[in-house]
Amino acid sequence: MSTPGPKSTPGGMAHFNILHGFTEALVRGMRSSFLGDADYHHLTQCETLDDVRLNLSESDYAEALADMNSLSPTGLQKAAVEKLVTEFQYLRTQAVEPLATFLDFVTYEYMIENVMLLLKGTLSGRDINELIAQCHPLGMFKESTMRSIPTFDSTPRGYQDLYQTVLVDTPVGPYFSQFLKETADRGHAGNVLEEVEIEIIKSSLIKFWIEDFSSYVEKLGGENATIMGDLLKVRLIQTRSTSP
Repeated sequence: MSTPGPKSTPGGMAHFNILHGFTEALVRGMRSSFLGDADYHHLTQCETLDDVRLNLSESDYAEALADMNSLSPTGLQKAAVEKLVTEFQYLRTQAVEPLATFLDFVTYEYMIENVMLLLKGTLSGRDINELIAQCHPLGMFKESTMRSIPTFDSTPRGYQDLYQTVLVDTPVGPYFSQFLKETADRGHAGNVLEEVEIEIIKSSLIKFWIEDFSSYVEKLGGENATIMGDLLKVRLIQTRSTSP
């Protein structure tokens, strides 16, 4: 997201720097650390994971890989995700509005993914600790909430209780509420959550999140509405095609 641009007046520039100057510098620094075309070309030529480590030794990933005695695809992916999450969370702690809410919106998709992963996993009888380990760090709730999600029965009443006692207090609670309301309006309040596949439910929740996110960036106007708005519109079209 681009922070609101500074006004041409000295006072406007000073105001911008006070509110957004540090986060702007952080984003620019993170952008400069992106791997370039040459980096990816070199990675495609690697024959071993040690070659991958060597090619990343001059990048921002070097520190993330430094403590790994033996490199594996899973370990490399985990290190990359942890680096992303650490940088994102630090940026979020420094952000003021409207960037703060924008970054919060980014995490909501991961929250939805995590909830549906837990529900789908418990339906298959998988261990809760294994499921939580697979959840994305950007979509984590507090541990008590995460462990409460799989405890509800996989019945219509169970899903209602899950929303009313756990999810209602989460940032993505309104999307679950909207899903329950729409299914009730279509006359399927009694059994829709039992009959509709979880992946289809997830598509509906993602659709509500995209629509909400789109409304927010539209209100921001400027480049946010133009660039991010267009990206969200593409996502929305893709999601609507798989929603009930």
